[in-house]
Amino acid sequence: MQNEQMQMKKEMEEFETGTTTIGLTTEDGVILAADKRAALGGRLVSNKHAKKIYRLDDNLGLTIAGSVGDAQKIVRIMKSQLKLHKLETKELSVKGAGTLLSNILHGNKMMPFMNQFILGGLKENGEGVLYSLDPAGGLMPHGEGFTATGSGSQMAFGVLEDNYEDDLDHGEGRKIASRAVQAAMERDTASGNGIMVAEITEDGYSVLEEKEVESVLK
Repeated sequence: MQNEQMQMKKEMEEFETGTTTIGLTTEDGVILAADKRAALGGRLVSNKHAKKIYRLDDNLGLTIAGSVGDAQKIVRIMKSQLKLHKLETKELSVKGAGTLLSNILHGNKMMPFMNQFILGGLKENGEGVLYSLDPAGGLMPHGEGFTATGSGSQMAFGVLEDNYEDDLDHGEGRKIASRAVQAAMERDTASGNGIMVAEITEDGYSVLEEKEVESVLK
């Protein structure tokens, strides 16, 4: 038991060193952003093109921070469960998807998935909504309209707190999300190698091209 606790503590220390992910709501939906660096122990850059934002459905996206293997398994589980719900009953709401993920994480809390997640999507009325989840399945809504996870989140929160406002213009939201990740990359050695930005609107889920991200940072 003691060995398991020591191993869990070690994994949590590695988990805490790794990434920057952002979620914010705008007048048109949700924007998710993240850096592209995968780091081991905060010192070794193991991948410069890591994917940290995943499409779960047309109206739903998920950011990951922490263990890559654990996160990829969660993404596979969520995609399959959401498809089953759609086939058997009806499409889950964002809150319903958040509860589903919370239950999965809580059910494995003795051997937890070493991750933090931001779940973003659209309500039936088209309004954007964000939830963050911890390894034990804690589900937290973000009524202030933004949140961040990972080792670079402290720097990112500074940008978000200073620039975010209610009913934010979607184009301005792209800039703020991108600049929040960029600020984290400047100071956090475990974050870097570019920025991925995804958006969820009534037109569906889409990912900005690198040139589009570069243009909003100018």
